[in-house]
Amino acid sequence: MAENSDQKIVDFQILKRLFSFIGPYKIRFIFLIFLILIGAALSPALPLLIQYTIDGPISEGNFQKLNTALMLMVGLLVLNSLVSFSNTYQAGWISQRIIHDIRNEVFKKIINLRLKFFDNTPIGKLVTRTISDVETLSDVFSSGFAAIAGDILQLVLIISVMFYLNWQLTLISISTIPLLLISTYVFKEKVKKSFGWVRNAVANLNSFVQEHISGMSLIQIFNVQDQEFKKFEELNKAHRNANIKSILYYSVYFPVADVISALGVGLIVWYGSKGMIQHTVSFGTITAFIMFTNQFFRPIRMIADRINTLQMGVVSVSRIIEILDDDEFIETSGNYKNKVKGDISFENVDFSYNEGQPILKNINFKVSEGESLAFVGATGAGKTSIINLITKFYPIQSGEIKVDGVNIDLYDQKSLRNQIGMVLQDVFLFSGSIADNLRMGDETIRIDKIIDASKMVGIHDFIMQLPGGYDYKVMERGATLSVGQRQLLSFVRAIIQDPKIIILDEATSSVDSESEAMIQVAIDKLMKGRTSIIIAHRLSTIKKATKIIVLDKGRIMEEGSHDILLEKNGFYSKLYQMQFENAVQ
Repeated sequence: MAENSDQKIVDFQILKRLFSFIGPYKIRFIFLIFLILIGAALSPALPLLIQYTIDGPISEGNFQKLNTALMLMVGLLVLNSLVSFSNTYQAGWISQRIIHDIRNEVFKKIINLRLKFFDNTPIGKLVTRTISDVETLSDVFSSGFAAIAGDILQLVLIISVMFYLNWQLTLISISTIPLLLISTYVFKEKVKKSFGWVRNAVANLNSFVQEHISGMSLIQIFNVQDQEFKKFEELNKAHRNANIKSILYYSVYFPVADVISALGVGLIVWYGSKGMIQHTVSFGTITAFIMFTNQFFRPIRMIADRINTLQMGVVSVSRIIEILDDDEFIETSGNYKNKVKGDISFENVDFSYNEGQPILKNINFKVSEGESLAFVGATGAGKTSIINLITKFYPIQSGEIKVDGVNIDLYDQKSLRNQIGMVLQDVFLFSGSIADNLRMGDETIRIDKIIDASKMVGIHDFIMQLPGGYDYKVMERGATLSVGQRQLLSFVRAIIQDPKIIILDEATSSVDSESEAMIQVAIDKLMKGRTSIIIAHRLSTIKKATKIIVLDKGRIMEEGSHDILLEKNGFYSKLYQMQFENAVQ
């Protein structure tokens, strides 16, 4: 996923996409624009009122008019405050609703992408996209589009009123604008680059921290804490330096802008004082122009800052769009929803995770309803890849996979996977209760069904000994449970689904002999009447399989029952002697 810190602010396709997110809140956004216009229209009112007060009631000594003017000022300030409050609240309300919708859309897209996408994309970067990049858009909608329009309108109104009052003073006051525009442009370009550096640094930090926390046991067992900390220090230093550069640009720009603004005020005082001496300019006009100048320079400074905010948003939304528009890795789903019987066939299937690196080559086999098929072979032979294809985790390059004679691509993905149960070597448990982990989001599964399945596996008594029983909260990835206990829970999870196809991928490799004996009966019950696909090194399950297929470097070398393969004295016999001899003894 490319980092694009140099995205142009005039990329209208991305701006159009940004505006599309406003759609559901169009009426609110129009109301926000209305409030901004009202606020901009009120901006010249106070200086004009102060000019009138100084040149009118105060000069004339008319206290009645002075009181009226003061009441108008109070009313104007109250109105301005109400408009400002409504403006801020509406902008915040809209921005929070929009980023809520975008974050939902991004996460929904992520959980429907093929596993190949996650093979090629660091998790930390996906976290950055879902959290940080989406959060950046909050400022875009709250102080971006609409606020820039309001600032521009305010500038137009103020300069129009200034020219109406005194064109000479106006020209004097805006004579410093070229200096401000030059400094603003330099500031905008510098901050644009620094924002790109900051976003990249954040993504790198997220990736590093996520990866190292997940692999903490490995870091500690090899005693490489110091080395890994040094790597983190370098990434953190890059993040710090990127932010400091951004802070430096802000620290330089705003004082320079204030000096330029003060220079404009000084010119007004100089020229205005000369006009007062010559009786061509009133004191009220000079006061109003000083206020106008401050009002005039403030939107210019704010526009520069808002444009940088908008640029950050453009960079962030371009990254978000990469995910939302990424159809290469989207999960395909057909319309076929029939209840499966369990016939599975591979016909001339070729598969590779990466182009030019074939994993499976011309795979052909068939397993009928209720039969069990075991795969054996050395690490990297392609056993797990076959499972990944049956579950539609990855697309094949050629050939055809059928379930009950129907091409697997025609099946509704959710319907098919609901009828496949999996027990893997690496059991993943989410933070939450044991019951929630066993239900896997299906709230229709009653607790009595969970208890029955737990008793079948033999883990019910252990669960009841935990604080809260089935409501016991497991830590992330089930860290508070042993490997064997997590494995037993994964069997319960598969049994609860009552699948027609059951897949066991090294399901007992992490379980001790005592635990294996406990679940062997449950495995037999689980496999009864179901099509079973088994990958295992332990002999107990493989020997009972209807058929055994021996894989080597992505090809089928032998197939048959346990006894037939032993008689052939080929690949399986050698594997048996190497891997299973000790188990028999």
